[in-house]
Amino acid sequence: MRKILCLLSVLLLCAGTYAQKANYNLLIGTYTNTGKSEGIYTYNFHTFSASSRLKSITKEVANPSYLCVSPDKKFVYSVNETGSTSTISAFAFNALTGKLTFLNKKESHGADPCYITADQKNVIVANYSGGSLAVFGRNTDGSLSDAVQVIQHTGKSIDPKKRQESAHVHMVQFSPDRKYLICNDLGEDQIYVYHYNPSGKNQTLTIKTVLKTNAGSGPRHLTFSPNGRFAYLAHEFNGSITAFVYSNGTLNKIQEIGTTDKDFSGRIDGADVHVSPDGKFLYESNRGDANSISIFSILPTGKLSFVSTVSSLGKGPRNFAIDPSGNYLLAAHQYTNDVVIFKRDKTTGLLKDSGKRLAVGAPVCLVFTP
Repeated sequence: MRKILCLLSVLLLCAGTYAQKANYNLLIGTYTNTGKSEGIYTYNFHTFSASSRLKSITKEVANPSYLCVSPDKKFVYSVNETGSTSTISAFAFNALTGKLTFLNKKESHGADPCYITADQKNVIVANYSGGSLAVFGRNTDGSLSDAVQVIQHTGKSIDPKKRQESAHVHMVQFSPDRKYLICNDLGEDQIYVYHYNPSGKNQTLTIKTVLKTNAGSGPRHLTFSPNGRFAYLAHEFNGSITAFVYSNGTLNKIQEIGTTDKDFSGRIDGADVHVSPDGKFLYESNRGDANSISIFSILPTGKLSFVSTVSSLGKGPRNFAIDPSGNYLLAAHQYTNDVVIFKRDKTTGLLKDSGKRLAVGAPVCLVFTP
């Protein structure tokens, strides 16, 4: 009898562990100014079945178009993209209920923030229209301090019709070793690498180097391989991807590769880029007239080999995310108001429509968290 009870205990423990690994919170940031969204949505997402359940809606949040979660998973930070009145907001996060409790907000120190990231000490925001980045301290209760540093970019590039008449900071991201902050400026066609000192106050970020990208390409989003050895930069205007070898704050270019057919003549509007959790495949989304997701295998050298391009099955796949198990890829469509769930083949990298959808107004940011 004792052996049976012990066996049952082990089985129950295993079942609990299985359930914990299978279920994640999926946070969805949106544009509320369309009238089709109420704010930030929290779903439960099951990584083995792709089943989902709405847990919470955080209302009265203006255009929370990009979100991030603190390293301890207790707080969520959101941009509020409202032109010259833009702010960023802090929330306490209850992972069990999915509820976000508003803490405070601060002026973003630049118009139209479009990306936000956080570590234990700071929250850093990229202001697209303002062409600036700003650093905010994190108080012990998770709320935001006043800005401790604001850096204004002032350059431009060759094509004013493609929003390069001035600086447009599009992404701020920590390097894998957390010693540096990578900043993509779409308006300047440049990548800034900043030294990062978490306690540096008005010297939190100091410039290390600036890299020029191809003129008129519009560097947008960058992602690292899980092992931190390689980085991949998606360009908005031509949809190309630049592959780099990364080491100690240095990005050495090894490849430039396109994501559309050579005879494609429509607007591309490259958007997002991610590497699968196993580091074997890279995915990139295009909007405009393409509305596609391109798939590449990652070679041992870090270079990319084209696999396939598939329809994103919606319009405006501005953001997508691969769930932590690597089983599914979720594409958020800004203009068709849904999240399309693809089943991902871990061996080939190929995507297949699961038939499952999340109906959300103007979804533009997907974040998985336990």
